[in-house]
Order: sequence, then structure tokens, then C-alpha cells
Amino acid sequence: MIRSFNVSDTKELLDIYNYYVLNSIVTFDDEALSLEAFEDKITRINADYPFIVFEDEENNEILGYAYGSKWRPKPAYKHTVESTVYVKHGVLGKQIGTKLYRELLSQLKEQNYHIVLGGLTLPNDASVKLHEKFGFNQVAHFKEVGLKFGKWLDVGFWQLRF
Repeated sequence: MIRSFNVSDTKELLDIYNYYVLNSIVTFDDEALSLEAFEDKITRINADYPFIVFEDEENNEILGYAYGSKWRPKPAYKHTVESTVYVKHGVLGKQIGTKLYRELLSQLKEQNYHIVLGGLTLPNDASVKLHEKFGFNQVAHFKEVGLKFGKWLDVGFWQLRF
């Protein structure tokens, strides 16, 4: 079931996120976030943007989450939003990301955003396929802009226009 984020979800979301911090290149955070820091971050996002979770009703377990967030601070960018989705490690391939993205994009469109941007660490075939499934097109590729696990990493941006 997809539902709106609730502050009581914070610890489960943090566990999902910190797995990727410590074990992958999909986020450029390189140290696990504290509960307090993560709660501050997601509370700020949730105040202004759609923030949804995918909950397995059978086990009352959150298996993923997605949200929109500010892309850049200047007023002219207010109709552009960045999208984010994380699926719990171990449950990939069950279309949870697809379901979350479908709902998130629907909410962003209803809120009259004009452009949705997805920033992806490359290579990341699964995320590229997810974005392109929804009509995003690659608009940028920055080479070696991040350093994690001793390796220089590329970042690409995909764009969807409503």
C-alpha cells in the first residue's frame, strides 16, 4: 500500500537509506546519518513536497519511499522539482519503485510542477530504466564529479516535462 509519510516511519526509512550510504554509490553521503539528522532532513522535505512510502500491509513493514524536493533555491526554479526513490535492499525487482514513482509523479503533476529531474550516480542501469519507463530523457552527464569508496563517479540527470 502506498500512503503518505508519517514521522513514525523515520527509523525504517533511515535504515533503508543508510544501507545505501554504507554499501552503494547511489548516494554520495559516505557516513551513516543519525536519526536526528535524517528526521530534520525529511521533515523539511515533507513540509513542502509530496513524500510517500510503500508499506507491506501484511507485515507492517516499509519497503520503499519516494519524495520530491527543491532542485535549486532561486525563485525562477519553483516549478522544477527533483525526484528521489529508495527501495529496501532485498526486495528489489518487485515493482515497488515503479509503483512509488507512478504515484509520486501523479502528485507532482497535480501540484503543477513543470519539470521533474532525477539525478543518478552512473552506472545505474536499474534507475536509468525506471526513469526512462516514465518518459524521462537524459539531459546531462557529468564525469567524475563524486568520489566514493576511492572511485571517481559520474552523475547523470534525467528530465520529465509535464
